[in-house]
Amino acid sequence: MSGSARTLPPAPALVPMAQIRCEVGELVSLGPGKHGERRYVPLGGGTVVGPELNGRLVEGGVDWQVNRADGVLDIAAHYVIRADDGALIEVQSDGMRHGAPEVMARLAGGEPVAAHEYFFRTLIRFTTGAPAWVHLNKVMALAVGQRQASLVLLDVYRIT
Repeated sequence: MSGSARTLPPAPALVPMAQIRCEVGELVSLGPGKHGERRYVPLGGGTVVGPELNGRLVEGGVDWQVNRADGVLDIAAHYVIRADDGALIEVQSDGMRHGAPEVMARLAGGEPVAAHEYFFRTLIRFTTGAPAWVHLNKVMALAVGQRQASLVLLDVYRIT
């Protein structure tokens, strides 16, 4: 439709799934890379609580990051949830975090920073073979994150 404006349909709904509370270890820097500083954060245990998913995080996940020259932190986290029934669910979470330089400096220093002061979003995909949870293989979710000194909070919403 060239030359004319087209009205978009309503946006997909977001349905609350769970809140993930993930313990994080010390940041490890691999130094400068071709796209920015390459680094990772080891992920510890944690909890998953919500209307659609409950369980615990399995220790051993990793949050791979690139701290880009433009101030954006690219995030690629990979971890496992053990649901309350014992089923294992793989999680791949890709996104970004950015904000005003002074806000990001406070975060890096371990200071408390309100979630509305910066942008922290990831797109989550799940993989499992557990019959009770196989429906998650067809789910895409949006997480709104908040970084604390030794914890990451993710409010996870299923995209309809």
